[in-house]
Amino acid sequence: LQWLRNPGPQHEKRTLFGDMVCFLFITPLATISGWLCLRGAVDHLHFSSRLEAVGLIALTVALFTIYLFWTLVSFRYHCRLYNEWRRTNQRVILLIPKSTNVPSNQQSLLGLQSLKRNSKETIV
Repeated sequence: LQWLRNPGPQHEKRTLFGDMVCFLFITPLATISGWLCLRGAVDHLHFSSRLEAVGLIALTVALFTIYLFWTLVSFRYHCRLYNEWRRTNQRVILLIPKSTNVPSNQQSLLGLQSLKRNSKETIV
């Protein structure tokens, strides 16, 4: 979620949202189309020519191959963008634990410094 809130390149975010919308529309369409093709292939095997059934099965295989290829390429692209972002946008804060050697007024200053951290920073 921090990547989505980051004011970085908007092109990458638009691509992610576009791919998510496409995935949400294409998945049910591919499923229904594949089911209809296979259903037609079964009907053609029982009632008419086997050539049409083989054609419908080949169409189903091609449809799902293209769908899986697009899904894998899109997923790999977005994973690569996320890993690149994670590598280049690291923020780390080192919190020093309270010790018995530090006077109480310095301990309170350390506590105040840790409260003033930015929400995008990681606590270690």
